[in-house]
Amino acid sequence: MQQGMKLSQALTKAELRAFQKKSNIRALGGLVFNWAIIALAFAIAIIWTNPLTILAGIVILGGRQLGLGVMNHDCAHHAFFKSPKVDEFVGHWLAGAPMNTSLKAYRAYHLKHHKYAGTPDDPDIGFVKNYPVSKDSLKRKFIRDFTGQTGFRDTMNDFKKFKLSRNYPWLMFHFALLGTLTLVGAPWAYLMWWAARLFVFPAIVRLRQIGEHGTALDRTSLDARLNTGTTVAPLWQRLIVAPNDVNYHLEHHLLASVPPYRLGRLHRLLAERGYYEGYDCISKDYFDVIRRAMKPNEPRMVAAE
Repeated sequence: MQQGMKLSQALTKAELRAFQKKSNIRALGGLVFNWAIIALAFAIAIIWTNPLTILAGIVILGGRQLGLGVMNHDCAHHAFFKSPKVDEFVGHWLAGAPMNTSLKAYRAYHLKHHKYAGTPDDPDIGFVKNYPVSKDSLKRKFIRDFTGQTGFRDTMNDFKKFKLSRNYPWLMFHFALLGTLTLVGAPWAYLMWWAARLFVFPAIVRLRQIGEHGTALDRTSLDARLNTGTTVAPLWQRLIVAPNDVNYHLEHHLLASVPPYRLGRLHRLLAERGYYEGYDCISKDYFDVIRRAMKPNEPRMVAAE
């Protein structure tokens, strides 16, 4: 069975260097955009308070909580700002702290995922190893997420491991958020953050995980086209469930040094040059991801003869 096109055949060294180039303007734009959406979600619910705006704000906050996690991830790779020191500050304080994620601890964990992807030593394999699953099984998983069972479990685990010396950035964020909302006369809106964290964020994270590795053709392969997937999501899905180009996960595994804001262009170039031909590793949207997650475990790769 013949192997597919090599990455070096699809991408020149000069093109690779261009894709790896970091932009402070684009990184800052992504950071500001995420926090502006968070502020807007609160503002709309506070100014036009009704069940619909509150619910919409909670859903948006859940997506932006993932957005903060994604920026923390990008900073952990030193693939966001030009300066590693800026990445360290942004990743730790402006992205990691709200999600109670230590940049240093996350980096040590996540780099093992990249190093061992496609092997039993992958620390993330437990999240996706049983996919595809039955329709009823997938339904039960999302019911647990949307009813708060998953979020409550994870939050309790965080509280059990809480240490002031380690988790004080997270505590400072919550004091700042509650204080700001109190100053604008809406302390009740603080509960929106927790509603998003408990009832929306876990479902979005699950969907992201399925799209990244749950729909993989062969999770035991060392070829990223077989053990990882990309989702070409429409704009509304990228705003809610796939912030900061996190949907281009296959490209990220191919070249982790490429900043997130260049992954979409990298995907399109590789697709144009036939790098994915013979590999059914691209989902057209997150509805397609759900469909693939329930599909019988049959090989979807057609090798080039």
